[in-house]
Amino acid sequence: MGEQPIFSTRAHVFQIDPSTKKNWLPSSKHAVTVSYFYDSTRNVYRIISLDGTKAIINSTITPNMTFTKTSQKFGQWADSRANTVYGLGFSSESHLLKFADKFAEFKEAARIAKEKSQEKMELTSTPSQESAPDDLQSPLTPESINGTDEDVTPDMPAQHTPPRTELPLHALPFSHSSSNINKHWEAELEALKGNNAKLTSALLESTANVKQWKQQLAAYQDEAERLHKRVTELECVSGQTTVIKTQKTELNQTIEDLEVVLRTKEEELERLKAEVESASEFQSQKDSLTQRLQDTESMNSALEEQLSGLERRLESDQQEGEEFRKSLRSLLELLDSKIFELTELRDTLSKLLERS
Repeated sequence: MGEQPIFSTRAHVFQIDPSTKKNWLPSSKHAVTVSYFYDSTRNVYRIISLDGTKAIINSTITPNMTFTKTSQKFGQWADSRANTVYGLGFSSESHLLKFADKFAEFKEAARIAKEKSQEKMELTSTPSQESAPDDLQSPLTPESINGTDEDVTPDMPAQHTPPRTELPLHALPFSHSSSNINKHWEAELEALKGNNAKLTSALLESTANVKQWKQQLAAYQDEAERLHKRVTELECVSGQTTVIKTQKTELNQTIEDLEVVLRTKEEELERLKAEVESASEFQSQKDSLTQRLQDTESMNSALEEQLSGLERRLESDQQEGEEFRKSLRSLLELLDSKIFELTELRDTLSKLLERS
């Protein structure tokens, strides 16, 4: 297909209510892509918008269309072929002005294309008028092409040519001409009558041809209308395909972005898994240390019990040592007293020996 998008924007699409012709009915629940398309093969500009796979705008721009800005962010235009009025709500005034400028630009291009097409049709129709087989049929050919009974009437003055030649016949009685002149005028009158009959026959034949051509033209118009509908359907499908390709490209880009985000999340997940594994190792180490701490506490409790026993034994030993020391002191005191007594006894004995 030769149709390509040349400008795209986003807007909320509305259509006029066919019953009231006053209220707007939303064609889309959210802002959608609205695009200008150019068909290079037919030299046609169109406005197409899709909501999913549904075509909500399929409007061919013609020279008699007008885009009207009804507010700072809303504009509308009427499409006689679709028998509706489209409305677009934009996010900003700049988007509206840009869309309106493009509408005016493509409308002027459509007007120029239509004028060139008409000139081309006139140039192609002129040789067919000049190629008439004889002078009798050449004035009838353009009217037969137009296909109306009224257009044939300009050829009727050809039937009034004989009365102009009858003026000399009314003057013959007054001119005293010879019989040869009468015969000459009678022969000329017969020739004119014959030409008149030929012209009348040609006119009747042309009228019949006009009726036949009218029927053929009606059949051609029906066929052209059917083909136009078919082309419109194919153009709609082509527009849908182009927009679907655009949406597919956007979706592919979104998928690529999501894949990048997914890879980032996977890397973060791996990091978290490593941290969880480290935490598990730390937990196992903690459990091991906790168990060792419990064993140490148990050993500490046993050692404390042993220490308490030893302290009790030490205390008892100290008490026994104190009692032993007390006994020793008593013995020492007793021994000292005995020694003192023995010393006294020795001194006494020594004195006795000296006296003796």
